[in-house]
Amino acid sequence: MADPPDRLADVLIECLVVGPWETNCYLAAADGSSQVVVVDPGVDAARLVRRILNDRGWALAGVIATHGHVDHIGDAARLANESGVPMWLHSADDYMLATPSVGLGADSRDLMQALYQDELPTPQQRVDLADRVSIDIAGLHFDVLPAPGHTPGSVILTAATDDGPIAWVGDVVFKGSIGRTDLPGGNPSAMSQTLREMVLPLDDATRLLPGHGPSTTMRRERFGNPYFMAAR
Repeated sequence: MADPPDRLADVLIECLVVGPWETNCYLAAADGSSQVVVVDPGVDAARLVRRILNDRGWALAGVIATHGHVDHIGDAARLANESGVPMWLHSADDYMLATPSVGLGADSRDLMQALYQDELPTPQQRVDLADRVSIDIAGLHFDVLPAPGHTPGSVILTAATDDGPIAWVGDVVFKGSIGRTDLPGGNPSAMSQTLREMVLPLDDATRLLPGHGPSTTMRRERFGNPYFMAAR
């Protein structure tokens, strides 16, 4: 399912809700560009992304994953390899890249076997987000903030637009909540540090684009999210 494109002054952002976990997969393009970056193409994202690219005459420039859980990278390497473009993922989440069930626990093996034979394709052009503080691609500039806690390799991607700052926060922050820390690789103390050192310093005007659920703003979460209050 695709929400209507969100046209900021200089960036177009489109959100597709995909897969059994209803993951937000984002397409981002600079105004007037025919090149698109996909953030978090999870389970069942590929067919929707292909259709949108074909219908609008867009070309895929790159794929970025905020973290390594299968609901965010299920179709990431597939899309990147088809278009011959890079896939970005933090190396601390590599343990989930080939065998997705290891990121969700033993109870997920049957589901992962049904969806993907519990094996994902290897990205042919792999870029490690651990080595990056920013990404410049297709006329867009992303700053990369390390944000461990939900997973060891979780990151936040921030960008400045003419209409104000935006941040793809993956499963670090949701409207009124935060991501789980009880899955393999999760770490509650690391999450608290991420909230304190990476999230709370964000400008109040920052629009937060989470991996699941509706978008929110830093101002709303700063004063209404109980996990933010506890992290201070």
